[in-house]
This record gives sequence, C-alpha cells and structure tokens, in this order.
Amino acid sequence: MERLAFDLHLHSCLSPCGGEDNTPTNLAGMCALAGLEVAALTDHNTCGNCAAFCRAAQRYGLLALPGMELTCAEEAHVVCLFPGIPEAEAFSALVREKLPPIQNNTAVFGPQLYLDEEDRPLGEETAFLAGASSIGIYEAAALVRSYGGVAYPAHIDRPSFSLLANLGLWDPAMDFPVAEISQNCPPDLFDRPDLRGVAHFDGSDAHYLDQIRDAHQWMRLPERSPQAVLDWLRQGAPGADGIS
Repeated sequence: MERLAFDLHLHSCLSPCGGEDNTPTNLAGMCALAGLEVAALTDHNTCGNCAAFCRAAQRYGLLALPGMELTCAEEAHVVCLFPGIPEAEAFSALVREKLPPIQNNTAVFGPQLYLDEEDRPLGEETAFLAGASSIGIYEAAALVRSYGGVAYPAHIDRPSFSLLANLGLWDPAMDFPVAEISQNCPPDLFDRPDLRGVAHFDGSDAHYLDQIRDAHQWMRLPERSPQAVLDWLRQGAPGADGIS
C-alpha cells in the first residue's frame, strides 16, 4: 500500500472567479511544490481543462483525476471525479445542457479560459459556469456513477453552497460515500447525530495558486491509478491519515 498526499478540489482559470494564473501547468507545478501526489481539477460545472491538467501533471509525477464541482438544483456543490477524460467530458457535455442560458459577466467574474497543457489559449467560455444545474442532489451520485465516477458533497460545513446549509441534514438516501469539509470546519461538526460515522476529509477549493495547501492528509492505495482513488472513495476512504 502506498501512502499518498492528496487534494481533490482545485479550480483553474476556467472557473468563474478563478485566478488567471491558475493555468493547468501552473496548477500541476504548484501541487508538486506543495508535496501533493494525487490531485483533481474540479472546475465549476465543466471538465473543459481537465485533459490539459492531466497531461501537465504527468511531467511532475502527479497522479491527476479529471473532475467537476457540480452545482445541483438545490445550489449545493458536489465534487464529481472520473476515471478518465472520455467519461469526464461526456458528463461535462450533459451538465452543459442542464445549465441556465446565462452569459458570463467578465467584469464581475473574469474570463473563463480554456488552455492546453502548455498553457496556450484555446478559447473562452461565454456561458456562466457557476449557475445551478437542473440536476437534483438526490440524483447526483447515481448519475456520476453511471459515468464510472464518484460524487460527494463539497465543503459541507460552509454557510452557503453546501449540503448542510441548503438542505439542513445529511441524508443517507443521497448515497454519498464520503463528505468534504473546509479547513475551517468546526471540530465538533461530526458530533451531530446525522454525521456520526460519515467519512470525511478536506479540499482546498483553491481558486488561486496561493490557496493550494501543503500536504497534510494522505490516502492509502494499492496502486497509483485514478481507479484506485475512486475505489478508495467508494469504500469510505479507509485508512485516511491526517484527517481532523
């Protein structure tokens, strides 16, 4: 078993409010400098820069997963991770059809940039990617699973765009295997009756390069592969280390 430092919640310059320096190559390099060994790119409602990030990560020996931070109909954020680029891009195309027809306001949110693995511009997304999709939170886990992936709620302790803030409780019927928390999560949160026994770990949710956290939590995997990471999540993150 390998013990690997991880962060499964990162944003690139394709996300609204994502720093323009958060290019696929810069993200991969900063993850390596932070001591991370497993990382996932999870832009808002799109996997459009995942292929570039995964290719850039190979240069740094970083195990990269393609992903997305889905905004469900209830305006709760859900991290969605996939075994490969084809599955991620297929899911991304589906989500695109489920978004409202709203244009991005670059004066407020900045441009949403597509780049390749050398950080060369490929285009700009004009649709507003931070809007709520029409995918309900009770269907998210099964839908992502149908694409070979794993879904779980993001930063559940936050006062906005979170499962607890918007729905009030953890319901096992949502079928999420784990939960993500923020680094400022109250230490007694998991004393709640509905959260007792729920496996959890944090994600940096980095929209800027200086928000990427140094290695502080680890997963144990039988091999270095996206599928091994997904299996670890499905099993409830067994053997997680450094988790508060």
